[in-house]
Amino acid sequence: MSTPDPIAVKTWLLDLQSRIVQALEQIDGKAFLRDTWERPEGGGGISRLVEEGNVFERGGVNFSHVTGASLPPSAAAARPELAGRAWEAMGVSLVLHPRNPYAPTVHMNVRFFEATAQGQEPVWWFGGGMDLTPYYGNADDARHFHQVCHDAVAPYGEGLHAHFKTWCDQYFYLKHRKEPRGVGGIFFDDFNEAGFDASFALMQSVGNGFMDAYLPILQARKATPYGERERDFQAYRRGRYVEFNLVWDRGTLFGLQSGGRTEAILMSMPPIVKWRYDWHPEPGSAEAALYSDFLVHRDWLAP
Repeated sequence: MSTPDPIAVKTWLLDLQSRIVQALEQIDGKAFLRDTWERPEGGGGISRLVEEGNVFERGGVNFSHVTGASLPPSAAAARPELAGRAWEAMGVSLVLHPRNPYAPTVHMNVRFFEATAQGQEPVWWFGGGMDLTPYYGNADDARHFHQVCHDAVAPYGEGLHAHFKTWCDQYFYLKHRKEPRGVGGIFFDDFNEAGFDASFALMQSVGNGFMDAYLPILQARKATPYGERERDFQAYRRGRYVEFNLVWDRGTLFGLQSGGRTEAILMSMPPIVKWRYDWHPEPGSAEAALYSDFLVHRDWLAP
């Protein structure tokens, strides 16, 4: 197993953040805010954010590299043998909320984690993935997104895509609602079995694949005509996004428990959200089709 190289990972992550922000600024036409921050316990990050843009109502592409002397409970729960170890975590995480209800929300994250203890081998792993959350489903968009996800991981092992897709379906699931967050994508964590070099290459492929997966969908949907009905439904469905991030998302919990910057951690929240009591879409409507045709676990690449 090759020796982990956190410096190489950090250099690549910073470049990925820069490339993604540059591409998004070209689409939106508004510059992203750049906000650097430091964490008293160790480390810091760079937040890149746009609000009230021409395309994005809110969007953030954040880099963080944080360190600590003792692993937070959210990380040690799955690996109790690492409790008390010094650690460092770094990654790029993004969430984009377009204004147009026909343009889906998207999330992507790639990350590296290492825990160390004197006299013991370091324990490290990579994680990441991306998932798509439409408000008005489009089968072509879902197939395109899943195809790029498939192609990003296929060179690194037969069966990885099927495994990562299922993992995504299971992770981005609102248990209290008994419904998926969106149409899924891929998700992986604790990945190190291929050795450092190949595992790093897999993470790079996922991060590099994001723009191919999402930007064509955004370009095709960002100017679709819409009215107040679509905006109202978008705000209602955004409530599910908030519920997942605050109730179930391990990354949010880790960030808050580890003393990360709250503004950066909660940048994933949409700016306009609505909740209604026991609301149901009109049968046969486009809104109902989201539930029946898209918020279901299915193989989008099946013939």
